[in-house]
Parts: sequence; C-alpha cells; structure tokens
Amino acid sequence: MFHWYVINTYSGHENKVRQNLLHSVETMSQQQKIRRVVVPTEQVVETKDGQKVQVEKRTLPGYVLVHMELDDDSWHVVKNTPGVTGFVGAQKPVALSKGEVDKILHVATLEQKPRPTAEFSLGETVKVISGPLADFDGEIIEVNAEAQPIRVRGRIVTFAAQKDSPGLPLRCSLGYCCS
Repeated sequence: MFHWYVINTYSGHENKVRQNLLHSVETMSQQQKIRRVVVPTEQVVETKDGQKVQVEKRTLPGYVLVHMELDDDSWHVVKNTPGVTGFVGAQKPVALSKGEVDKILHVATLEQKPRPTAEFSLGETVKVISGPLADFDGEIIEVNAEAQPIRVRGRIVTFAAQKDSPGLPLRCSLGYCCS
C-alpha cells in the first residue's frame, strides 16, 4: 500500500537529493514501489530593490516527501541515496496522514495565491513610506509573520542634545534653539 513518507536531507540540498533519488529509482527498477518525490514549496512575493518579485520558497527546509510502498527494497533504495540522512520516525519510517499530506502539498486549496513576505527584524530602523506618518523613521517592535502587519514605534518630535560641558545650549532638531 502506498503512503507518503518524509526523508531528512541537508538543508539546501533538497532538489539535488530529489534528482539523486529519481535516478536511483530508475537505475534499480523501483518505479512500481516509488511513485513520487516532492520538495514542498510555496510561492511568495518578496520586495527586492523596490520591486515585487514572486519566488518559490521551500516550506520544509531539509525534508523531501516520498510517495512509496515501503518494503525492504524500496527502503534500501531511499536510505542509500546520496544526500539522504534518514527517514522521519523513531526506529521505522512513519507514514504521513492524508490531512498532513494535504496541508503540506496545499491540495486543499485549489487556487494558491502568492503570500507576500517582508524580511524585517525586531529593532530594525525603517522609514514609513505611505500613510499619515510618511517620511517618519521608526523602530520595529513587533512582526506578525502570519498576518504580515508590522508594528513600528517612532517619534513625531525628536530632540538631539549634546552635553559635552556645562553651559552649552540644547540643540533642537526642529531648527530653533530650545534652551
């Protein structure tokens, strides 16, 4: 009986492992036992150099899915493929449930829309480019990866003070003296 199994690979080598496994399946005549080899990916929209670009990202770095009928021969083919570090499972490989496979392979959604991503980190200084606070600088205090909003804390009026020695006036960033 055919089930989906997860194999471990080195992160960043998933496509190479997929090609190696497909080659091993062909050379060892295991096409009847191993049907599909999939690197789970999704389409995301990133902003690079001010332009929105659609790219494909791996959803499970370091893992590859294999749809196969598990027996000693098919296990041997997968396990001895260059780049495969093992199956997911304690002693013997554990098959994924249908719900897990559907979620990973996005089978449940007929039309998958690209998900926008923004690569910001906490504490990073950013400039607001639109809305009522356009052209203000702020510090990122919260990033919600699922819903994509970013909370920024900024100052509407800032003062820069220099305190080198007593008696110097306070310099105000508004352009006039505040002492």
